[in-house]
Amino acid sequence: MNDERYPGFRDFADARGAALSRAAFLLTGDHHAAEDLVQSALARVLRHWRRIEGGDPEAYVRRVMYNLQMSWWRRRRVPEHLAATPPDRPGTDPYAAAALRLSLDRALALVTPKQRAVLVLRFYEDLTEAQAADLLGCSVGTVKRHAHDGLARLRAVAPHLVDDVRITGGLR
Repeated sequence: MNDERYPGFRDFADARGAALSRAAFLLTGDHHAAEDLVQSALARVLRHWRRIEGGDPEAYVRRVMYNLQMSWWRRRRVPEHLAATPPDRPGTDPYAAAALRLSLDRALALVTPKQRAVLVLRFYEDLTEAQAADLLGCSVGTVKRHAHDGLARLRAVAPHLVDDVRITGGLR
């Protein structure tokens, strides 16, 4: 990459890479897929860097990430695997936060890709329904429906998450 041709891109990627990776992991549920997603999104953004660098490049990268992930989901439909019983509730050991994250990741794998995208945008990224709808290119009503259905599914397959998230104060 020629830094003279894309001024500021390397600084942006270094500064926001970790946050983008966290969001990508929540969308994909896999560290390697998250790395691929961030790298693919940044590669696409690089082509348009001069045009977007003056605005909000992070929002642009996130939109590209969500669109890429939705495209990947459409291409490879992975069958759902429902567990007979929800994952065990994490105890009060020092690794409880890690256990909660793993449990949340397993539970998110049980919702549809669209529901997962909406849940990540609304409750991890803390976007409004209108912002999520704009980012996903759908209506606010569609976002509300996917959020409602996704939360209902999470409550059904992993009811312990509701209490754990309430106790810990969130997903982060």
